[in-house]
Amino acid sequence: MTNTSTNIDTVLASFQERWSPRILTRVNDYDVRLAKVEGTFVWHSPASSSDCTHGQSAGPPNWKRLPPRTESGTTPNDSPANRSWPTQDPTWPAVHPKRGLMEFPLLAARQAVSRALAEDHAHDDITTRWSVPAQLHEEAEIIAKQSGEACGLPVVSEVFHQIDPDIDVKELIPEGSLVRPGQAVIHLSGRTRSLLTGERTALNFLQRMCGIATLTRRHVDLVADLGVQVLDTRKTAPGLRALDKYAVAAGGGSSHRLDLSAMVLLKENHVAAAGGITAAITAVHTAMAAEGHVTLVDVEVENVAQAVEALHAGASWIMLDDMTVPEIEQVVQAREEIAPGRTVVLEASGGITLELLRSIAETGVDKISVGALTHSAPALDLSMLLTRTTDA
Repeated sequence: MTNTSTNIDTVLASFQERWSPRILTRVNDYDVRLAKVEGTFVWHSPASSSDCTHGQSAGPPNWKRLPPRTESGTTPNDSPANRSWPTQDPTWPAVHPKRGLMEFPLLAARQAVSRALAEDHAHDDITTRWSVPAQLHEEAEIIAKQSGEACGLPVVSEVFHQIDPDIDVKELIPEGSLVRPGQAVIHLSGRTRSLLTGERTALNFLQRMCGIATLTRRHVDLVADLGVQVLDTRKTAPGLRALDKYAVAAGGGSSHRLDLSAMVLLKENHVAAAGGITAAITAVHTAMAAEGHVTLVDVEVENVAQAVEALHAGASWIMLDDMTVPEIEQVVQAREEIAPGRTVVLEASGGITLELLRSIAETGVDKISVGALTHSAPALDLSMLLTRTTDA
């Protein structure tokens, strides 16, 4: 192992993008990342977490800490393979041991909300303007209609405050907590017109983020005892990547890479264009050295022979795409034989379902990436109801 030092100020000066983490190095299979942030920085750090954070501020910091989740018992079934999503009197583990930090991307949320309101022509809501008295003020609640994980509550405030800064928004539960059918999650009060104009946009964001966090939690809990990381992908909604990936983190998952600059991922077409796996890996290492850049290099393979070639070529991260369980087991064994003592991350990907997840995790892979977390998560059923008229 080679020990080298890195000047954080030098690395910070090498990029300007906000909310785009750069991987500096790896320590005991954990990533050490560096990112520039802007606006409010929100994090959730459970007591059982072994994560560490160091911050450098270019101005007055605006950080908000989310309260830790409280103990709520254990899962209904002690066998992770047999756990089902709770529907009545559900109880979850209070904190997932690998959950880590949750950073709410306020700037990304602000931009996404602005685009969404413009798309909806919120400034010209003719139905509300023509049917609801201008002087009417009311209270409202956003209510869960099914069980799930609360995620994206700060987006609701952003939606209504962009429409009407006088709307009062109160979060009734902590971000990341369990919600049950009939439970109110947010209380609103203010001009009725403003409440109705923002209703659908607020629910669209909240339902999507809660749905992603809920589906992620199901995956993470299923393999929690095996020490396997559940990763998302870049298969996110255009313009909503930061929010989608935040929701994955809220559900206990981890981010594979935020964007194309975060790390190298040699996919099938890259490998073909470069002339093969070995040629692609060699070309990347040569270019990185020439540019003085250090980052992780992940290479996608489709069979055992390609995985063996990648191991011999010095790959440090190998994505096993659409492989069967027996094939994955062969690659895990090959890693022990070809790269003993060398840290080589094995990631299973492609066609991952809840039914297959645990059997794949039991093969000995380190990570499992699931595109469905963000591209196929069903929205959590939520609704907004006016509760009473108030004095203007």
